[in-house]
Amino acid sequence: MVPRIERHAAGHEIDHVTEHPQASRCGLRRIYLHMIEEYARHNGHADLIRERIGGRTGEQSQVPDNVRA
Repeated sequence: MVPRIERHAAGHEIDHVTEHPQASRCGLRRIYLHMIEEYARHNGHADLIRERIGGRTGEQSQVPDNVRA
């Protein structure tokens, strides 16, 4: 899906607006914002799962136990 979106976005300014079958008019800025929001949401879900499995969250999950202060 990302390569297809990149092809459609190539050569357009961030304020470019186009017709969309489900949203009538849709701006490239709004599409990028939506993609960033979805990416962040899924990363948050991964953090919750990692916390349930190992008890570590966020940056703690990247630091080995023997390095913690």
